[in-house]
Order: sequence, then C-alpha cells, then structure tokens
Amino acid sequence: MSSSKSKDANQKLPLQGAGGLRVIISGGGTGGHIFPAIAIANALKKLDPATEILFVGATGRMEMEKVPAAGYKIIGLDIQGIQRGSIVKNLQFPVKLVKSVRKALQIIKEFKPDAVVGVGGYASGPLLYAASVKGIPYLIQEQNSYAGITNKWLGKKAQKICVAYDGMDKFFPADKIIKTGNPIRKDSVEIAGKHMQALELLKLSPHKKTILVTGGSLGARTLNNSILAGLDKIIAADVQVIWQTGKFYYKSIIEKLGEDFNPNIRIMEFVNRMDLAYAAADVIISRAGAGTIAELCVVKKAVILVPSPNVAEDHQTKNALALLHDNAAVFIPDRDAEVKLVDKALDMLNDKSKLKILSDNIGKLAMPDADEVIAKEVMKMVGS
Repeated sequence: MSSSKSKDANQKLPLQGAGGLRVIISGGGTGGHIFPAIAIANALKKLDPATEILFVGATGRMEMEKVPAAGYKIIGLDIQGIQRGSIVKNLQFPVKLVKSVRKALQIIKEFKPDAVVGVGGYASGPLLYAASVKGIPYLIQEQNSYAGITNKWLGKKAQKICVAYDGMDKFFPADKIIKTGNPIRKDSVEIAGKHMQALELLKLSPHKKTILVTGGSLGARTLNNSILAGLDKIIAADVQVIWQTGKFYYKSIIEKLGEDFNPNIRIMEFVNRMDLAYAAADVIISRAGAGTIAELCVVKKAVILVPSPNVAEDHQTKNALALLHDNAAVFIPDRDAEVKLVDKALDMLNDKSKLKILSDNIGKLAMPDADEVIAKEVMKMVGS
C-alpha cells in the first residue's frame, strides 16, 4: 500500500492551460470502455489543442497501461466492483469505495476541471459522484442498450447522457439523452479497398469464403470450443477461418492442433490489424460488447453474435437482441453455440441474399463520428 501511495504522490497533475478546457475522463476496466474514452480525448484535442485532459482509472486495470501509451496522464483509484461468489473480497468494497470517493474529491480540487466525462467501469462511479458533490458538470457515455445501476443513479444529475441505442429513456431522463453512438477505433474500420490486400497478407485464397472469429484480446472460451467442435465441418466445406483465440487460449489450442494445422485456418493469439481481418471476412463471429458492435456496424459485414453471459446485467445479450430486432445480426445464445454456431456460419456463407440483408441493415446503424459528436457536447455543456 505504501508503494502505491508514494507513486501517486509523485504523479503531477497537468498544469493550467492557456485558456483551454480542462476535462477529466473517468472509467475503464476493459477495452470496451478504454478505447471510447481515448477516442473522446483525441476528439477534444482535435477541436481545441489547448484542452487539458486527465484520465482517472482503476489501479491494476488495463487503462493504467493503455492510456499513457496513448499519450495521456492517468491517476488510479483503488476501487473494485462487486465480486460474484466472493464474500471476502466484497467486504473490502465499502472501504475502497469511501477511499476512492475521497481521492476523487482531492483530484477534482487539484485539477479544477471544467467538465467530467464518465465512460463506465469501476472508476467512473466515484469520480462522477465527486463531480456532482462539487457542482462540476458531467456527461455520461452509456455504451450498452441496458444501463448499469451506477449510471442509472448518476444519470439523474448528469447534464448530458450520450447513448448508442434507442429506448434509453427507460433508464435516464429523456431530456438529457442524445443518441451519438459509441466511439470507435477509426483505424480498425477503414477497410475500403483492402479486401485483396488482406487476403494476400493473411495468405488466404480469393476463391474461398472466409469466416472471422474474434472473442477479443483475452479470448472467449465458448467461441473457441465451438470452432474446435466444428473443425471437421469447416474443413469439409473448404472455407477459410481467421481465428483470434485470445491470449488465455492460444497456447492450449496450438498444443492441441499444431502450428500448421490446416492451410485454410489462420490461428492467431491476437489480430493487430483488425481492419485487414474485417476486410477479408465474409461472415464475422463475435461477442456482443458495445464497442465491438459499434465497429461491426461501420464495417457492414454479416455478423453472428454470441453474447457473453458473464457480464453485469447480461448487457451483451441485450445489445445483441437490439440488433436482432432490426434484422441486423444473427443471434446464438452462449449455451447453444457449440452445437449450432459452425452450422449457422456455413449456411450463411451459402446464402448471398441473407448476407446482403444483414450487411445492409447493420450498416444503417453505423454512427462513425460518435467521438466528435460527444466532444462537441462536452464543450457545449460548459458553454465553450
């Protein structure tokens, strides 16, 4: 504990800019929170380079590495969420919450922000609460189609709530809501004219259909097990697969199958160039995180969503059902995936009409400039 305290003591806050807006962006925990947060920060700096930005995240979470890599300062709060199935860990929650709120109040006192943006994640709650206590205007960026408890509570005093789905007035005051979509990684969705380049670099054939399987950087056990269960069918169909296993599962899959298992199947721990993976794909199999869906809408490919059941409020299922309602994606429950997923993907590859309908409909939901729209709302919020 002493080393953490010492580290924070040496962490200097950005100095007052020459008339620039001062903004704190809070939240994180997963890439689905961090990448939108960084996109908003970049958009604010683009609108006014004099803007001073400070991030507040959760100590030990991935934002403490990703945010500095993007060129921004970050301070960590010693905060955690409610841990399912661990009474001992949950006993620490009230203590950490009080401690984090006190530290958030201190950060606001020292940095003197004009506005605060909350993107979700553990650190967002204490910081937004501290902003409300100090009378600092704040904006919530709610990424999912089902709002979490913290955001619902904090939404009552927010100046603006930026959402990605319709019908969010069941969670938030209607007059505060603005539909902006979710900020995305622009370089990941720039796929125009890259199809042949992608196939060449990935050593894939232009004469075969291609499935992209992505469970995120950590991986998704169900998606990996489903592909393993359907490998014989995939090979028999002579289709190609770009298979991002995630770092938790790559080693065991390679040990099981071998490095050069099949020339049609590219097994990768992590895809560094998602634009090429998207460009090469005819069908995409994915989890249903809000950030991923925002990217999928922009790339306009036929998608099968298999929501993770292990997330708060089961929000991935609700995200997927929102797309299913618009006939913009195919939905397979996690429990059915090992039996149904590969068959469904192979059927879709042979149905050009279905592929086009799904592609057209998901494309209609794209909101590619969400980061700029949200940045402008932050500036409007404080009268800049």
